[in-house]
Amino acid sequence: MATPVEGLEDAHLPGLFDSADRTSLRGQEEYGRTVRLSLVLAVVAAATGISSWEVGTAGVDLAAIGTAVALAALLLLQLAVGSSRPEDRWYDGRALAESAKSLAWRFSVGAAPFPKGTDEAAVERRFTDQVSRLLDDAPTTAVPASDRPVVTERMSAIRASDLATRKAVYLESRIADQQRWYSGKAAFNDGRASRYRIALVVVEVLGIAAALAKAFGLVDLTLAGVVATVVAAGLAWTNLKQHSTLARAYSFAAAELAITRARLDGVEEEAEWSAEVADAEQVVSREHTMWRASRSRASD
Repeated sequence: MATPVEGLEDAHLPGLFDSADRTSLRGQEEYGRTVRLSLVLAVVAAATGISSWEVGTAGVDLAAIGTAVALAALLLLQLAVGSSRPEDRWYDGRALAESAKSLAWRFSVGAAPFPKGTDEAAVERRFTDQVSRLLDDAPTTAVPASDRPVVTERMSAIRASDLATRKAVYLESRIADQQRWYSGKAAFNDGRASRYRIALVVVEVLGIAAALAKAFGLVDLTLAGVVATVVAAGLAWTNLKQHSTLARAYSFAAAELAITRARLDGVEEEAEWSAEVADAEQVVSREHTMWRASRSRASD
């Protein structure tokens, strides 16, 4: 019976993954925060633009000042985002992290180009060289230092185990874990897409009602313009998140990984295992490449 070996979690991946992952998460958080603030400022500017609040003998309109402040803040925020480009750190950091993760899994379970049965010292040097090339070829985004080694103890332990153990670890901690992640994200994004669609329909109906109320003299304020801005902001946010597109892509990825898992389950020889895992990593990498391309198009 194969000796149990724990799976390869993110905490046991190389230092390059740790650095790139932290960079990506910070960039994602900053980008989402600035987009949300930008949309709020646009709605505030529209709301203050339709109202008037004059004070003092000079009749200073505080609502107009509020509009100017909101627009000025929006301009400064856009300039700041254009300078720091947090979306680049998000996308580039994630691409680098996932590439490092894929290499680590290939090395740990004995997949090409790091098969078992060869000079282990030479294979480890080859792995280190490839990780180094990843960093050299990475975009010029900030990657903080990490104190993790290139080859962690868990990676070495998995690689030193027999084929049955490596196979069990890879199927559960890599393939099944990715399946669960994609399936969960597909359901999450599908639900979010439905809720956003309903919310936008409700806002649009309110806009129609506000426009008709203004037309028949029931209200004095022109609320339709504010509603239109809210709808535009909602559409911009949903375009950024791409929930419907991601739901379909994640569902497809989960189904493809199920097929990959079935193929891997029948492997019994080292040479076949090495090739099949390399193919499986190509499947995972392809899905991430599609995600990165979709996110890049959304931010253009």
